[in-house]
Amino acid sequence: MRRTLSEKIIGNHLVEGKIEKGEEIGLKIDHTLIHDTTGTLAALQFEAIGVPKVKAELSIGFVDHNNIQIDFRNADDHRYLQTFAAKYGLYFSRPGNGICHQVYLERFAQPGKTLLGSDSHTPTAGGMGMISIGSGGLDVATAMAGGPFYFKMPYVFNVKLRGALQPFVSAKDVILEVLRRIGVKGGVDKILEYSGPGLKTLSVPERGTITNMGTETGATTSIFPSDDVTREFLLLQGRNDHWISYNADDDAEYDDVLEIDLNTLEPLISLPHSPGNVTTVSEVEGTRIDQVCIGSCTNSSLRDLMITATLLKDKKIHDDVSLSISPGSKQVLENLVTTDNYIHLIKSGARILENSCGPCIGMGQVPPTNAVSLRTFNRNFLGRSGTESAQIYLVSPETAVASAIHGEITDPRKLGEYPTFQLLQKLIINDNMIIPPLEKPLDIEIVRGPNIKPLPRFVPLSTKLKGEVLLKVGNNITTDDIIPAGSKILPLRSNIPEISKYVFANIDATFYDRALKNKGGFIVGGENYGQGSSREHAALAPKYLGVKAIIAKSFARIHLANLVNFGILPLLFTDQSDYSQIAQGDLLEMNLTDIQKRLSLKNITKDKKISIKHILSEREIQTIKAGGKLAYIKSNQRGSN
Repeated sequence: MRRTLSEKIIGNHLVEGKIEKGEEIGLKIDHTLIHDTTGTLAALQFEAIGVPKVKAELSIGFVDHNNIQIDFRNADDHRYLQTFAAKYGLYFSRPGNGICHQVYLERFAQPGKTLLGSDSHTPTAGGMGMISIGSGGLDVATAMAGGPFYFKMPYVFNVKLRGALQPFVSAKDVILEVLRRIGVKGGVDKILEYSGPGLKTLSVPERGTITNMGTETGATTSIFPSDDVTREFLLLQGRNDHWISYNADDDAEYDDVLEIDLNTLEPLISLPHSPGNVTTVSEVEGTRIDQVCIGSCTNSSLRDLMITATLLKDKKIHDDVSLSISPGSKQVLENLVTTDNYIHLIKSGARILENSCGPCIGMGQVPPTNAVSLRTFNRNFLGRSGTESAQIYLVSPETAVASAIHGEITDPRKLGEYPTFQLLQKLIINDNMIIPPLEKPLDIEIVRGPNIKPLPRFVPLSTKLKGEVLLKVGNNITTDDIIPAGSKILPLRSNIPEISKYVFANIDATFYDRALKNKGGFIVGGENYGQGSSREHAALAPKYLGVKAIIAKSFARIHLANLVNFGILPLLFTDQSDYSQIAQGDLLEMNLTDIQKRLSLKNITKDKKISIKHILSEREIQTIKAGGKLAYIKSNQRGSN
């Protein structure tokens, strides 16, 4: 059988199940990745599992999201993560060293390996020929402890590239074209595997941009082959010993094919408030702008900032525009500084921010009221920037620069002749902000600040659930809708009682009080419930408030897994039209005596039975019954003793 690249790597790491589409499989994880938004909880969960040292081949902790230290909480969590890494055998990337996905791609990614990260944009490493998957922190903690990662074997969707990008068209426009074709749900239960003659024209950082934002299609992951382009990148990084050739077999069979002619692409833009709301830049040219932000794990590579600097040479930012630039790593910044590129950025009027995620998650550079902000980021969800009334557009670095100069959305092809642009042939490489694992870590004391609270414990699932519908929401509810991001709320990530006060705060400010008063209840959702970030707080905090089950038309993959991990029952309408038969405030009752075979839901308020179903495996059912994954692991540990 001729195999795809994805099937080859998965086959080499398969520990449970069979490679059959839609069937649950268990995958051996080589590398794990956590960061300071999701990693504090993952670290607490790893400690709760009780393993004395990480068992994955390589585990790394990053501080890159919550670098703003307006009080002690972020600083305390950073110290906790550093002492945790020292005690349990992780590499630790210090604050200021860079964004996890950019640093990982530069210094750790290896073709043919598997990576599990507690961040939805972990598939960035697919640009290096890896199966790299985002998940909740508890799944990463389990992988750190040596356990397999369970998920349903995806369909493999071939994206065939031919031709070459034209001047002022970039890799960001490639993934925006994919989103324009298949939308924010078109990648669900799929791996986007890239192939074709156009591959050789895209560098590894450009491939990383594409695989990074493939997450916005709902895809499990995205992947490019490991080829001569990969070898050149690893050679430049001084890691050529990590290179191996990894490709799909000739005539491999794919479940679907999407062909893109790079020659015909033009600059594209995502309109508010969805990454999938894509049109051409020329369609919205002339829209006045207030802010431009260049950076994030999508577009902060040396390639991106070198073309940004080259285009800004001898130019001035428009008087009405604030331009900020966030380098993706210290390596990117050092190499910009030692060339003429950095001074071009400064002279133009750009504001250089720390090497971190920053504005992408509302950590700084919050737009003014009713502002229009162009960003090279991966998400433009309503309110994610920190300003509810802001209009956020997603663009390439080239479009961002052209617009910043002119003060309005501008097709970058109007900047004139594309400048001569070549990547550096030799890099400054300085890993002095990456702390390797200690040889004798056992005597390390973990330091915990007062904001770090013990993990809540949950009782096993009852066979009968009864409660009020606390909230009914529509389609494409994001994890930002469930738990808002930003500098006010994210510092509470290791304090579940406090962060739970903000569940659905931007949708219904009364949710917290009503959930407490009713001792929990149900949530009803539309399609793609829980899209976006991997943060498991969006499941854990509702569970803490007593949410028993969520009934939706469909779920985003990572959030579905997080609900299972914390013992919330994710259910689907058998007939989606029944969504209209439930209203907020209705009293529901559910019998789960025989959850494997039969489910019964009654709307007591309307005296109506509603047909529901689930798509859970036997392992997932047992996990929910136990009260969540930690309880399930503990019960299995006791059973094996």
